[in-house]
Amino acid sequence: MAYSRLTPCGQCGASNRIPAAHLAHRGRCGRCKAPLAALAEALPVDAEGFTEIISSATVPVLVDFWAAWCGPCLAAAPEVEKLAAEMQGRAIVLKVDTEAHPALAARYRIQSIPNFLVFRQGLLVHQQAGAAPRAQMRAWLEA
Repeated sequence: MAYSRLTPCGQCGASNRIPAAHLAHRGRCGRCKAPLAALAEALPVDAEGFTEIISSATVPVLVDFWAAWCGPCLAAAPEVEKLAAEMQGRAIVLKVDTEAHPALAARYRIQSIPNFLVFRQGLLVHQQAGAAPRAQMRAWLEA
């Protein structure tokens, strides 16, 4: 089954299924036609969701590989969330828990976390291990 995200309508409360290819786009509620905002938060994904979003995204995608036991990951998390809100409609931010999805981390040779990857049109264009300031992460997406 294709990846999609359920998004509640702020007007009528109806659940709207947003396909991976449209996460960065504004949409309309299927029931009441009210506007639906583009994704504005870091989205936790599994391997299947990761692959589909990366391959279908029309905007740059920042992926944060992290783990719950990692102090620097936890310190970076609020900045990653703020970046997702700032880049709403212009980028997608994903989070991959390396403990829950070790095969995905292994695919990109993640050996230290946090580790940030940037994809454009399905291709890896940047990778950096270690925490980075939000301004630096934004620059990766805007480059």
